[in-house]
Amino acid sequence: MPGSGIPGNVAAKRYADMLAEFSNCTPLIIPARGDDYDFEELLDHFDGIMLTGGRANIEPHHYNGPAFPDDEPIDPDRDRTVLPLIRSAISRRMPILGSCRGLQEMNVAMGGSLHYRVHLLPGKNDHRMPRGEDVPMEQIFALRHDIRLKEGGLFQELVNANIYRVNSLHGQSIDRVADAFDVEAITVDDNVIEAIRLKDDATFTVGVQWHTEYEPQEPEHLLSRRLYEAFGKAARDYARSRG
Repeated sequence: MPGSGIPGNVAAKRYADMLAEFSNCTPLIIPARGDDYDFEELLDHFDGIMLTGGRANIEPHHYNGPAFPDDEPIDPDRDRTVLPLIRSAISRRMPILGSCRGLQEMNVAMGGSLHYRVHLLPGKNDHRMPRGEDVPMEQIFALRHDIRLKEGGLFQELVNANIYRVNSLHGQSIDRVADAFDVEAITVDDNVIEAIRLKDDATFTVGVQWHTEYEPQEPEHLLSRRLYEAFGKAARDYARSRG
């Protein structure tokens, strides 16, 4: 657990709170146990999957990327749990909402790849969080850059806008988009992929690079709130479809 030196399975409290409040769901954490799961049996107990952010990055051998430096934070158990879980959920058309690392997991699970450090690429901005020990929460999760929403896409429909401002915080980003997905949003300034959606999406399978869990109740985070609401509706529809 954080600060204890004891391994644990944790997720930011905000994710659970926002799922309960805006998706009207009962959130449960799936422990990262990798190959110990029968993923089909596990998913029989759920109506939707929320893929949260996380400090550790997906290990590059999952997408044939160059090896990480030795000091890179990794979470092999989460990788081995989440990647097959996503594939199983998509195969049964279960709703998925991915946020930050969750977007990257969705892309890798379906055969896409990632850039290791966006800010090292020519023409790209630094999308990482502000540095320093005493940076206040509101500054860390402040709205940071504009994204352009896909013409006629789901996101444009949810907020009736072409350009929207989001609070992305990330070192990695999507490189090659998995064939299973369409791009729903990119940054205006440097064309970084900020949102994806499953092609021919029959339910709700969406990933975003920003932090949906931060204050979706506020007007400036309306798109995040709309995503939680749409995810909740899709999960309830999925539950009814199963009888």
